[in-house]
Amino acid sequence: MSTGSPVLPPATATTNNNLFAAVDIGTNSFKLTVVRVDPSSGRFLTFNRLKEPVILGLDTITTSSAPTISAASLDRAITAIRKFQHFIHSHRLPPSHLRLVATSAVREASNKSQFIGAVNEALGIDVEVISGEEEARLIYLGILQFFPVFTSTVLTIDIGGGSTEFTVGLNGNVLFSKSLRLGHVTLTQQFSDVTKMREHIRNELEASDLIGKINDFKIDAVIGSSGTIRAIEKAVCKGYARKIEENVGVFEEFTKREWRFTRHELRCLVERLYDEESEINGKVKRSRFFKKRAAFILAGTVLLDEVFEKLAIEEIEVSEYALGEGVITEMLGQAFQGFDLNANARWRSVFKLALRFNNKKRMKAATMCATIAREIFEGLMKLNQLYNGNDDNQLCVPLDDSDLEYLDAASLLHNIGMSTGKKGYHKQSYFVITNGDELQAYSKEEIKIIALLVRYHRKKFPKNDVLEGSSKEVRQKFRILCAIMRVSYAVQQCIPVNFQFMGFIHSPEGFNLVLSEGEARNQSTDIVHPLLAGDINVLMEKEFEHFSMVLKQKLSILVT
Repeated sequence: MSTGSPVLPPATATTNNNLFAAVDIGTNSFKLTVVRVDPSSGRFLTFNRLKEPVILGLDTITTSSAPTISAASLDRAITAIRKFQHFIHSHRLPPSHLRLVATSAVREASNKSQFIGAVNEALGIDVEVISGEEEARLIYLGILQFFPVFTSTVLTIDIGGGSTEFTVGLNGNVLFSKSLRLGHVTLTQQFSDVTKMREHIRNELEASDLIGKINDFKIDAVIGSSGTIRAIEKAVCKGYARKIEENVGVFEEFTKREWRFTRHELRCLVERLYDEESEINGKVKRSRFFKKRAAFILAGTVLLDEVFEKLAIEEIEVSEYALGEGVITEMLGQAFQGFDLNANARWRSVFKLALRFNNKKRMKAATMCATIAREIFEGLMKLNQLYNGNDDNQLCVPLDDSDLEYLDAASLLHNIGMSTGKKGYHKQSYFVITNGDELQAYSKEEIKIIALLVRYHRKKFPKNDVLEGSSKEVRQKFRILCAIMRVSYAVQQCIPVNFQFMGFIHSPEGFNLVLSEGEARNQSTDIVHPLLAGDINVLMEKEFEHFSMVLKQKLSILVT
């Protein structure tokens, strides 16, 4: 390697143009969703989620014809958005990549103009109040990024704190949408008697003519979204209705999510929750399982039970994505010319498989592994372009967007085998990928590459004949991707915090992965300070040796 090599600057530009964010200002909670986007493909991976239980309707004043957001609720709202704003600024997200949307609680408030003005005055941020129909449309867009149902006629149901949105969609277009003022928070506040609650829900459903309109369509699938329906699916998955959820360790660690539940399973849950109302320890158990949603979960399940009954729904699938992802999807359509709503079919199947087997903690680790791997990959790509024509510094084989997709997929799926235990989990992860049909639209060879990257991300290094029968170019690419994957996993394991900034740079001494905590270092006393760079380099010595052998360059970690 020549000593006069140019040096790539760290990837810490003024703004991070690959990050997009949306804030969902709901009746029950405020939710910030931040994603990292691949501009070349439109694929996005959730970078982080923050949630604040503001409960705008908790102390709403209802003396006038329309509810009024109280001063206390407004203070909680501004405090929550300020926390989001600090997080967004620390990650240098461009202002044009952020959108805040307010739903039912603000939409129905008599003082919504004052709410919007107060937030803008305090924080300099604009809040957009969207209609119920627009909310339903954006939820549908979000669901399309999770389920490959673009060409299917789907009914989406989203139960919020103050309203429920229904949408019938096909090919990315909304055929019908309706927003009803039925929410788990407002129903809880209005009714203490479940029988009267049911009667009110039935009357609202019948008066809206919703049932007749939806029955005009031939529905291929019913998909639910947002917190209440996800909480119901989690309760079904973990056996809450069967009273076996108390095996906390077993169910939290090893239960795989099916992301669906049946009419019978919903009815069993409703009966369990209803019985708890008269049990001495019933509400205590409910609070322990559902946490902050415990006060409203009965109303949410009763509402969905009535909807199932009226529409004769036998099974519902559950989407991890909803309004926030829909807002981001629309921003991507505006930012990237030719953005295709259906372009993510392959990527969605990867993400869904990861969510099926991983809990939140493992999902966060997988996402961090993918983030580190992508930084190294993109750094190598830039280096290869910079040294174009210089054989001493170029990669032995050029990498492309398909290779990055394999690396992203393997990083996100590397720990799904932990659903059956930690020992030898990389082999179990490999088994799940190669013996299932979850990865849609991938060829057999592509699935094999992803599975092998997962199999060899730790422990033994891959043998030279691991892809025997494939071309020399494919084998060379695999060796590079595997080296990146192993280093990324090792870094993620060694460093107990999420770094705000990462950069992959080149110097006469070799490659450097630069990690910086940025502005977030002292936000919480719970944050564990990272190992020193020297400690990391000692722990990762074998991985560095392997990386150097494959890439013909030395690699070091720099912590700033």
